[in-house]
Amino acid sequence: MSWFDRLTGRERGDVDAGSAAIRHIAAALAALPSQEARVLAGFAYLLGRVAHADRVISDAESARMEELVREMGGVPAAQATLVVEIAKAQNRLFGHVENFQVSRELRELADEPRRRRILDCLFAVSAAEDGISAEEEAQVRQIASELGFSHGDYVDARARWSEHRTVLRNLRRQPD
Repeated sequence: MSWFDRLTGRERGDVDAGSAAIRHIAAALAALPSQEARVLAGFAYLLGRVAHADRVISDAESARMEELVREMGGVPAAQATLVVEIAKAQNRLFGHVENFQVSRELRELADEPRRRRILDCLFAVSAAEDGISAEEEAQVRQIASELGFSHGDYVDARARWSEHRTVLRNLRRQPD
């Protein structure tokens, strides 16, 4: 095995293993079938990407991420916590490098109904605190595009979360 293979975590002949972030998170999901582990790993990574949009991942966002990973993956709480912690660390350390690759890989691995569920979960993490900030909303919009959704699809998903959008909340508070 070459030094590059060791550095990237690739096994001999495993050139198309996908993003390093997904491989690292999926390793914590060894009990799941490989593709399911990779989808759940990508999902957790994207949740972390949205939570980290404002450069701070709150306890409320972490708790919501864990809940969503448990629901989506059917994994125990301890495993969901581990996966979320790894996903958050991957985002903090390598987000600027891995973001597009993870989204693209998840787009290939998950069917459209599952990707729509993922999009909704991204808004759920964004709304975990006091509301969906402009930074979080922009990050969800970017991810939606990377997952293959049209702007109309994104707007439809966002409409279900309108009461949480700080942009709209601020407009309502302004005096006439």
